[in-house]
Amino acid sequence: MSRPVESSQGTQGIPESLLGSIRDHGDNPSAFLALNEGNEHFEGSGGGVVTYRGAGRYFIQFGGAFTAKSQQRALLEEFGRYARAKRRTIVGIQLQRADAELYAAAGFTVNQVGSSYAVHLPEFTLRGTRFMKLRNKISRAKRGGLEVRELRYDKEVEEQIDRIDRDWLRSKGRHVKEIEFLVGQVGGPAQEHRRLFAGLVEGRPVAYVSYSPAYGSRPGWLHDLSRRLPEVMPGVMETINAAAIERFTEEGAEWLHFGFTPFTGLDPACELAGHSALTGKFMRLLAAKGGSVYPAATQLAYKEKWAPHLVTPEYLAFERGASLGAIWQILRVTRSV
Repeated sequence: MSRPVESSQGTQGIPESLLGSIRDHGDNPSAFLALNEGNEHFEGSGGGVVTYRGAGRYFIQFGGAFTAKSQQRALLEEFGRYARAKRRTIVGIQLQRADAELYAAAGFTVNQVGSSYAVHLPEFTLRGTRFMKLRNKISRAKRGGLEVRELRYDKEVEEQIDRIDRDWLRSKGRHVKEIEFLVGQVGGPAQEHRRLFAGLVEGRPVAYVSYSPAYGSRPGWLHDLSRRLPEVMPGVMETINAAAIERFTEEGAEWLHFGFTPFTGLDPACELAGHSALTGKFMRLLAAKGGSVYPAATQLAYKEKWAPHLVTPEYLAFERGASLGAIWQILRVTRSV
């Protein structure tokens, strides 16, 4: 019988059915974010998992149906019956193209919502004039005393990371909230699977980047949560990421994914038949004017510094027709507003 999966929060670790579904069927490079604390999970009668959060009268569902391709439609239909029993409507977010086509075939209205970016590590290099400014920033940061280390997440490191997080958030202004759901986290039961690289000055962490595993057809690592103290020198994040790239390349990793950025790379050619013209117009409005909602331009500028080899569209799917109310609930559940 289909059922919700028990929460992954607490000290008991992650249910193997959930971890296995993400590891074996998570072709979305951000699939590991399904393991974030605070998410809910629905397990189908034939296996596989759907991840979601409740918001108003909606289930905001993340990243597609994590199961074998032959079972995805059945799992989506089971989850739909569960949602109707709870008097909720499904809205899918951060769907890959194959997911989008599946949802459209199931009667959802599907629109592009942004793009994701990735670097193919075997062919990546910082040599050449293209990366001259980036190399200079890294050199200045190192001359300023910055050292990069991969850290084991223990109690001492947890306290140092918490301090960076508090100061980072405070520097954004008292009305700014910490974005959730579509970004990763540090700590919790899934931490043993992540990797943490930090920039240190005089032995003290001043910035960090957390990397989550990426599975599926383009395996590697996802450049996930990143924070720094407001007063640190320019180039600290670039220096950390360059060191991580070097390590991952030495280990034989294929891809470094920079993840999803909403309202970027919007292209009418990427839309599916039956998409909502009004939703598309609203997405383009957010792309042009939505900096106060989500810092898409800043994120995109950072990702483009690394000259990504792959840019892929990601999608939003409405179960019962496009709805600005559903988009508002997505913004609420991610704490963008």
